[in-house]
Amino acid sequence: MISTGPGPGEKGAARFLRAEAEALLAAADRLDEEAFASAVDLVAQCKGKVITVGAGMSGIIARKIAATMTSTGMPALFLHPNDALHGALGAVSGDDVVVVISNSGETAELLGLLPYLRHRAVPVIGILGRTTSALARAADIVLDAGAEREICPFNLAPTSSTTTALAIGDALAVALYERRGLTPEQFALNHPSGALGRRLTLRVSDVMHAGDGLPAVVPDSRWIDVLARLTDGGLGAVVVLGDAGVLQGVITDGDVRRTVQRAGDAALSDLVAADLMTRRPTVVAHDVLVYDALQQMEDRPSQISVLPVVSGDVCVGVVRVHDLVRAGV
Repeated sequence: MISTGPGPGEKGAARFLRAEAEALLAAADRLDEEAFASAVDLVAQCKGKVITVGAGMSGIIARKIAATMTSTGMPALFLHPNDALHGALGAVSGDDVVVVISNSGETAELLGLLPYLRHRAVPVIGILGRTTSALARAADIVLDAGAEREICPFNLAPTSSTTTALAIGDALAVALYERRGLTPEQFALNHPSGALGRRLTLRVSDVMHAGDGLPAVVPDSRWIDVLARLTDGGLGAVVVLGDAGVLQGVITDGDVRRTVQRAGDAALSDLVAADLMTRRPTVVAHDVLVYDALQQMEDRPSQISVLPVVSGDVCVGVVRVHDLVRAGV
């Protein structure tokens, strides 16, 4: 427990972090596990959404808790108590659960909102700094977010108390995450623009060159035509396709140079794509994650810069390592 703020003799910012860490440890020791489990049950069984409410600094914490829940797939929104009393209460239904955050537990705006929540039979979870407060008496479930002392030298600025309330809100969100058995893939669906979301959702088919952008020749294409297709395609490789688009091989710039060097002047005019191509090349399936394809291209003795993309035996595209890196995984 914190009995005083950071000692006057202590130096550096770490003393503030230690003080807040001690407040969290004290809150963990006080936490009523039965009440916390009841809160998790209540939200897990909610047929509507979670409404978080708070004023001032507690409102900022409430907004963040709502954002965390939403990011894990639990519908949630922040409602300012003043807005609620001037029309925004229409967003609250009897299928919802309200989570009220307050350090004092005596916030007038929140107390003024409670009768209207009771009228709608909305259950209330309180994340409160004082468990004997008016809000605590009115809440259905109370989670103790008290902090003995703020790290502010005057014990005034909300610091340890807001950190504790936020940590309890995070714990509630993560417990729901576990209860619902959310997978990383499901989590990523709510974060498509982040690196995690792209890594777990973006597939090769999303970034490959296909259709008119697929540089392709047939096995009997002349080497000069292969060279022209390589130049026009601008991808550093062309695929060699048989009947119905079945992949026969791949030809890179290097394949052309090496084969032309080996061939004498007399044989040069007779070269066709089948003479230039690498048969049974390394390929990647169209539905493979971009991240896994990038590992396949890079985690090998000699890196591959271009891969044919297949669906079964049929070539459906080409992907470059540059395309995968640019995808930001």
